[in-house]
Amino acid sequence: MKKTLVSALTNALVVGAASTTFAAANPFSDVPADHWAYDAVSQLAADGVIEGYGDTTFKGNRNITRYEMAQMVAKAMAKSTSGVDKALVDKLAAEFAEELNNLGVRVANLERNADMVKWNGKAEYTYKHNKFKGQDGDRDTTDQEGTFLFRLEPSAEVNDHWHVNARLDATIHASRDAGKDDSDKVVLKRIWAQGDYDKFQVKLGKFAQINNGTFADTTFSGVELSYGKEVKGIVGVGRINKKGDNLFDIDTAALTNFRKSGSYQYVGVGYNKGKFDGMLSWHHVKAHDNGFNYKNDGETDQMNLLGVEAAYQFSKNVGVNGFYSYNKNADIQKKAARLEVDYKGAQKENKGTWGAWLAYSHLGINAMIANPWDATKPTEKGWEIGANYTPFKNIVTTLRYGKDKKIQGGQKVDRFFGRVEFFF
Repeated sequence: MKKTLVSALTNALVVGAASTTFAAANPFSDVPADHWAYDAVSQLAADGVIEGYGDTTFKGNRNITRYEMAQMVAKAMAKSTSGVDKALVDKLAAEFAEELNNLGVRVANLERNADMVKWNGKAEYTYKHNKFKGQDGDRDTTDQEGTFLFRLEPSAEVNDHWHVNARLDATIHASRDAGKDDSDKVVLKRIWAQGDYDKFQVKLGKFAQINNGTFADTTFSGVELSYGKEVKGIVGVGRINKKGDNLFDIDTAALTNFRKSGSYQYVGVGYNKGKFDGMLSWHHVKAHDNGFNYKNDGETDQMNLLGVEAAYQFSKNVGVNGFYSYNKNADIQKKAARLEVDYKGAQKENKGTWGAWLAYSHLGINAMIANPWDATKPTEKGWEIGANYTPFKNIVTTLRYGKDKKIQGGQKVDRFFGRVEFFF
């Protein structure tokens, strides 16, 4: 980005120009006294924000580089500014943060950008339609639901190493009576503090743990420590949240899975380099509920789950990803797996981008801590095809179709899923 020097300084960087009576003498021979920027240029020169080119000239019609602008912003940051003036300088510091950082010790002791809180979020509408095939003479049945979601994700900088992050979701089920359904409410889904120290990272609070995009898509309350970059070791200790995202209350044979809160520990080793990204992990969940059993013995109420997930990008447009998990404490439905092939992908920043995918899933419920997918559910296996598209910047549409059947019993179900998201 280039700006003319006069425009940049008088419209954004003038510290107090709109409210101060200037008395400084003009040191530049090429700025006439009757020029509209005369007072601002004179005051900025007196304050040491601008220096000219050493030959008594200001060269106000010349385009400046980002680095030159950053040098002037650094000098303005060193001044004691307040109110509107400080807000202008802070905005410029955010815009030229990378260039300021490259200045090194020259700006190391200057005032940091005060705009430390950032807000991101989205609004979305989701429609789901499920058609269950009847068995043994039973009629086909259907259910459908529309859901509105409004999400805010604030992030606040504490210091050079620490940030505080959160996620708040407000959900309305369009097919239900909002006055009678207690699921229509604002929920603080996540809140955690995160410290980043070169190769070391620590998380404290309620956040998404490892494998949250495959077989553990729920929040976790506790502490997580990780170390490394290409090769990373991760350990987490805490509790799984009661009735977290996408958990299921279902019966399968003599096995009852009613997931309530319980102690939770995990360890993982990840590798990320070039086109490959993968992780090997172990999860242990100890539930505190008499009806929560993984075996038919009525006693085993804990999970020891081994999981592996990986992704490989063959080219710019084609990639593959998948996972496999195994719960050695379960008698039935103790394995889960998914393989997905992706072509391109919608990018919310770029209008007209799109993507498509094809996947096969086998989701034994006892090998799933929580499910992130919309076209296949735990206790089911089947195919999914989907596509997404960005019709306008920051608006993404998604369609999915799943052709599934129950792992036990074989009942078939067709799942239709549609979503539109507005990002901000």
